[in-house]
Amino acid sequence: MKKNSFFVELLKTIVTSVVIVLVIYLFVGIPVTIKGSSMYPELKNDEFGFGGKFTLWFGIDRYDVVVIESDKTDDKIVKRIIGLPGETLTFDGDKIYVDGELLDDPYAYYEYYSDLDYDDKVVVLGEDEYFVLGDNRNVSKDSRAYEDPAFSKDEIIAKDILVLFPFSELGLK
Repeated sequence: MKKNSFFVELLKTIVTSVVIVLVIYLFVGIPVTIKGSSMYPELKNDEFGFGGKFTLWFGIDRYDVVVIESDKTDDKIVKRIIGLPGETLTFDGDKIYVDGELLDDPYAYYEYYSDLDYDDKVVVLGEDEYFVLGDNRNVSKDSRAYEDPAFSKDEIIAKDILVLFPFSELGLK
């Protein structure tokens, strides 16, 4: 009898664990490992954490860090929202204009940065379309890398990254 109760308890534990992991994965957060230095200094290579799925319920704003999964990209990418639905973005060197107004760009990493290599481009975003850039603009493969630079709201699968590893970087980014 004890042998059966052990296996029943083991089975309950396994099923409960699987259900908890599925609920977290489907509704709370998605695991994310940062690859490369495109989001430096905010996020660094090999940092691990979770992107919040539930945080998308509160909307997407300029400067939010998002996780994108798209047919355009080889894998999930982590970038920062720069352009919002309905906006017109114009590029001049290292300056970005949103609807004719110079964008305050506090997250751009400029240590070895000359320009966006996107001069004289104009991007008009449609309804539910976003333009994203990496903070480390010189090395980032972001909206600028694609013929259609916009990502739809449906391609944004998480917002905000809770970094768990390395422990020295623990926090919400």
